[in-house]
Amino acid sequence: MSDITISSDDFERFREFFYRRSGIQFEPAKRYFVDKRLAERMRVCGCATFREYFALLRFESAGREWQALVNEMTVNETYFMREDYQFECLVDGMMPEIVAARRPGETIRIWVMPSSSGEEAYTVAMYLLERWPGIATWDVEIVSSDIDTRILAQAEAGLYSARAVQHVPKAWLQKYFTREGDCWRISEELRSAVAFTRVNLNDPAEVAAYRDYDVIFCRNLLIYFDDVSRRAAATSMFNVLRPGGFICLGHSESMSRMSSLFGIRKFPQAIVYQKPLEGK
Repeated sequence: MSDITISSDDFERFREFFYRRSGIQFEPAKRYFVDKRLAERMRVCGCATFREYFALLRFESAGREWQALVNEMTVNETYFMREDYQFECLVDGMMPEIVAARRPGETIRIWVMPSSSGEEAYTVAMYLLERWPGIATWDVEIVSSDIDTRILAQAEAGLYSARAVQHVPKAWLQKYFTREGDCWRISEELRSAVAFTRVNLNDPAEVAAYRDYDVIFCRNLLIYFDDVSRRAAATSMFNVLRPGGFICLGHSESMSRMSSLFGIRKFPQAIVYQKPLEGK
């Protein structure tokens, strides 16, 4: 099956199908990337033609091949402490404001999306433990989600390269990681502090299970969506948040260009977006 070919029409059909299912749109410049991964999955499934594979992908009831393909098509590249000014904003600005409006005993909820291999969610946990005094008196729930099940398994394992941890402060590295050969394993304390779940942000039914969050980190995901999917994702995240809740986007992203539902909040450390309080 070394002579697998995918025509331009095949690529367009797949591109439209993948977009409808995931919200991710592959530009023509990504043709080689897409064709290569499609051919790999066709070989695994024993499909000699794209038509045969496409039928399997659309009509397989269990959805296992769809998930396997998503795992191949999504790009996961991150590291600890990336855009750390937003974590500073979390502990110095957002968290104090959130707890000031809450009753003692209530749980503060943070959603990290996409999870990728877990660096961002674990960074949130470390910042709260090290930099936010309120962690001694408030319960915080951190949920980190992704469409890619393979990368979620890596996140739960918590094993990282030296490159991934290069920006972690030395004291934090020694406190929360253990050296394993050339890699670093994050502590059981932090692994147990984060719940990893699979979700497709482009599927409102899946997102509907997530409600009453105080903070969402959704950084550098929506750059892979088109305008329609971005607006739909913004609405979904608006519904996930409590009134007054915050959302952090990547430095090159702007909620103002996606949705008018959110207000802009300028903290000393970062600009974030806020769901209006009820009645305002």
